[in-house]
Amino acid sequence: MTNYFFQKKILVAPLDWGLGHATRCIPVITHLKKIGCEIIFAGSAIQLALIKREFPGIVTEQINGYNIRYTRSKRWFPFKILLQAPKILLNINREKQVLHGLIGKYGPDLVISDNRYGFSSPVVPCVFITHQLNIIAPFKWLEKLIRSINYYYINRFNQCWVPDYPGNANIAGRLSHPGQLPLVPVKYLGPLSRFTYRAKVTYSYKFLFLISGPEPQRSLLEEKVLSLVTNLDGHVLIIRGKPGEFDDSDKLSVPQNCTVINHLETMELEEKIAASEYVISRSGYTTIMEILSLRKKSLLIPTPGQTEQEYLSRHLTSQQFCYVCAQDKDMTVALRQLQQYNFKLPNYEPYFFEDVIESSLRELLQKKS
Repeated sequence: MTNYFFQKKILVAPLDWGLGHATRCIPVITHLKKIGCEIIFAGSAIQLALIKREFPGIVTEQINGYNIRYTRSKRWFPFKILLQAPKILLNINREKQVLHGLIGKYGPDLVISDNRYGFSSPVVPCVFITHQLNIIAPFKWLEKLIRSINYYYINRFNQCWVPDYPGNANIAGRLSHPGQLPLVPVKYLGPLSRFTYRAKVTYSYKFLFLISGPEPQRSLLEEKVLSLVTNLDGHVLIIRGKPGEFDDSDKLSVPQNCTVINHLETMELEEKIAASEYVISRSGYTTIMEILSLRKKSLLIPTPGQTEQEYLSRHLTSQQFCYVCAQDKDMTVALRQLQQYNFKLPNYEPYFFEDVIESSLRELLQKKS
């Protein structure tokens, strides 16, 4: 039963590095709306396109993203990110002013920030969502330095929500379970997935390619996929991860056994993934949570140079939850090996993030009142 206590205004603002941060906010927003909360969603243009399709009529505010660009070469990735560090810090400082304006305009009772470090405030309770309490770096000293900076910002929030299981049977390994936690209360939500496992499905597709991530790497992966689909047997589906482009009539040059779609809403996407025998995607954490929730056999292709995705791929492969192929390797060979791979898919017990969120809201809003 909906409790009047939860009929509050909540501002939700995810980071714009790919769609994963906005996507994993969808189950959170769905539950908040279910218990009577009014949602204000703040994000980049492409995130607004996604959220408006999922929640018609939702109140939205377009705000600037970080607009991080990746390199074409894995070798130069760390240097590219390092060169953009001043821009990132400047964006964090600007976010403070943006949040101040949004608080003045909407008067939210709570702010939920998915990795937007500047969205903390002394006047409104603020929650930070992240699965990266520990950010992987090439050197231990650098990893320790980055963690201290990470915690400096996280400790400005009232709580930190981690979308993973507590304890050893988790998904993100040492990303979400570091030796040292932040000073603020840390709440493990369990995985955030829009999808529900189906025991019996009929396969309509042999391979489903989920293309995603920042440019230029998104397009580079798409080009590689398009170059090999002609040689694949069985039905193939490519979902391009472009929610702002509604017209699928600009069909790419693909064989008859291949279907191309720009974007699908949650229910349609769940149906397509469930109806696919194998899923090929980036190893972004949100995508991994959703693939594992549906217990799909998958081939993960880490974004070149992105240490988080490379770590997750190794961590999950060591448990035989997935198969991995580097982007510069022969994907045709990897797809053949994928079909022979001995998967040991996890059968996780349900973990009710809704209960954790409600207890956290009760704690935070009671303090405010």
